Amino acid sequence: MAKANHRMASRFFDVAVVLLVLVSAASTQAYGSLTPDYYASICPQALPTIKRLVSAAVKKERRMGASLLRLHFHDCFVNGCDASVLLDESHPNSERNARANLRSARGFEVIDQIKKEVDRACGRSVVSCADILTVAARDSVTALGGPWWEVPLGRRDSKQAFLERANSDLPEPGMDLPALINSFAKQGLDDKDLVVLSGGHTLGFSQCRAFRDRIYGDSNIDTWFANSLKKVCPQVAGNGDANLSGLDSTPARFDVNYFTNLLYKKGLLHSDQALFGGVSTDQLVKSYAYNPKLFWDDFAYSMIKMGNIKPLTGYQGQIRMKCSKVNY
Repeated sequence: MAKANHRMASRFFDVAVVLLVLVSAASTQAYGSLTPDYYASICPQALPTIKRLVSAAVKKERRMGASLLRLHFHDCFVNGCDASVLLDESHPNSERNARANLRSARGFEVIDQIKKEVDRACGRSVVSCADILTVAARDSVTALGGPWWEVPLGRRDSKQAFLERANSDLPEPGMDLPALINSFAKQGLDDKDLVVLSGGHTLGFSQCRAFRDRIYGDSNIDTWFANSLKKVCPQVAGNGDANLSGLDSTPARFDVNYFTNLLYKKGLLHSDQALFGGVSTDQLVKSYAYNPKLFWDDFAYSMIKMGNIKPLTGYQGQIRMKCSKVNY
């Protein structure tokens, strides 16, 4: 009997050890990963606070939704989603001075205000600027009629900015399709991600300086469309550079007009129209133009995928006290 009890106790011990090893392995595997409920226990008011403030900002200025979405995109494409784009000009190599951001990136003050309010709601600084920016992008899309998706959370903030990398890695409005495909591939994103994330241009405006070459030089552009744009964008550089035109015909509503416009050679940017017109991505553009639900679903998927580019987790980086400054 004693031997039997000993064998049984030994088996229980072995099983316990195996379970402990499995739990330990699972914990190690999960450590540093992103999860939608990251703030559920440490600050359950974080996400509702972000949503409330984004909604208020978009209600005050509907263009702000596109600006916050673009900030997230420009953050993730430069060394991952680490809030490096938020560091201001007082920081060496500030990405705000990159070609794609200078005089056009905006919404920084909204993120700063959200950070301040979230820290107040949490009672301390536990929510990263990178996570705030990621959630704000989602909530901006939703506020303007687009899809909602569950955002994986747990990012931390970079201690440095990457101006040189911003200038080399951010897509530019004059790019053709091969250059765009290469730009996205560098981030682990495929052709489908390229087309669906470009669909984010269903929101917002672009400055004349970004589409001047297209309306005066491209041949794959609707004549009436080009002529209408010439009224707000003079041909001579330096004149009206900051004048705005909607990226599609409904720049404050998340819909499929961006893709519909491409079918009729009415893409505002050269890089927009590059997605359609006898090229490999034609069918994707058509699919989204005729199937809003498909676009909604794929956009949410690609946004999650983009949000997972090289996040800082665990003990990497820091949780900034102020999004525009590194903690010292």
